[in-house]
Amino acid sequence: MTGDTDIEELRMGTIGVYERQATHWDQTRDQSLYERVWLDRLTEGLPAGAAALDLGCGAGRPIAAHLVASGFDVTGVDASAPMIELARQNVPTARFRVVDMRSLDQEGIFDAIVSWDAFFHLSPEDQRDLLPKLADMVKPNGRLMMTVGPAEGTALGTVGGETVYHGSLDPSEYERLLKAGGFGHVELHLEDARVKGRSVLFAAEKA
Repeated sequence: MTGDTDIEELRMGTIGVYERQATHWDQTRDQSLYERVWLDRLTEGLPAGAAALDLGCGAGRPIAAHLVASGFDVTGVDASAPMIELARQNVPTARFRVVDMRSLDQEGIFDAIVSWDAFFHLSPEDQRDLLPKLADMVKPNGRLMMTVGPAEGTALGTVGGETVYHGSLDPSEYERLLKAGGFGHVELHLEDARVKGRSVLFAAEKA
């Protein structure tokens, strides 16, 4: 059984896993764009050239690549420098920066922010700190969409055979924090079968 100390060590080591496994991740990442059902929801009606942030962008594909191909002005950030190097090669027309989202500064103001299979690597405490900052980075009438856990707590996953940390708040807390951040509409689809069982948090109607 994994104890609290082990969990904390795994949480702190998650970025290192993605640094070591960047090439493996890029080569094995599902490129079918199964996420499109939610990406379309995120970007529906946004004008050409709208600003989008891919938070925890990994190697840039398929999500940043899809957003660029759809005509959006894309910025991607990731804490793994090897991932960002790959992203710059894979999607040369987007902007990419090495940034730990826990220390995210004002990267700009965006019409849409997406964090797919990334935000949930933060601890519940870090998620509580970051969500208001993300809300401030969304333009009026903008949207935010991310995958989260289905219930409050922690879980473990693997990348390239190495263990990574997952954390989550209670669904009601996500709703409360995002509505406090100015979103008029918040919904959470738990374990959505259309996207391989991901739990998807979607916020729109930003004040």
